[in-house]
Amino acid sequence: MLHGSASGFEPSTAPKGTPMLVVTRYRVPPDDATSFRDQAHDALVVLSQQPGWLGGQVGRATDDPEAWVISTVWRDVGSYRRALSAYDVKVGAVPLLSRAIDEPTAYEVLAAVPAGGPGTSGDAAPAGVSGSARASDADEVGLGSAAAPTVRTDTDAPEPGRQSGRPGGSGTDGSGADGDRST
Repeated sequence: MLHGSASGFEPSTAPKGTPMLVVTRYRVPPDDATSFRDQAHDALVVLSQQPGWLGGQVGRATDDPEAWVISTVWRDVGSYRRALSAYDVKVGAVPLLSRAIDEPTAYEVLAAVPAGGPGTSGDAAPAGVSGSARASDADEVGLGSAAAPTVRTDTDAPEPGRQSGRPGGSGTDGSGADGDRST
């Protein structure tokens, strides 16, 4: 698991799979700052009870007192999604989280350095760099239209002899036939 540093995690102890970093930003009027801080803390407490939780924190920009952030780290995307479905989270955290600025919030962790710097964790992995869990054709293939025993990601090195990053050749259906299944 990722833990032990000021940010709440270390890459050297990451489990199999890709940890998720969730960052939600907020605009909070100065009169609501104390209330928001307390609600955000309570939301973190509720989220921390969910399986896959690795850590979280609430922060405010030092040069803009209306800019706030809640960041959490999860074992993987499934843990994060299941946590949001839990009843206690729907009641105790989602009302606050829904006030976030409308922008992407979930990120896969691709590189990290432990609190003591590279090489302090005893891990042989190069500076906590990991591969992506995002499929290389994620922007091209819709939900339910692709399946394979393994799916290459957008950060995987190309396989020798492949013309594209897709697992089955150049076709979008993995057949190498550009989707023509009638032959």
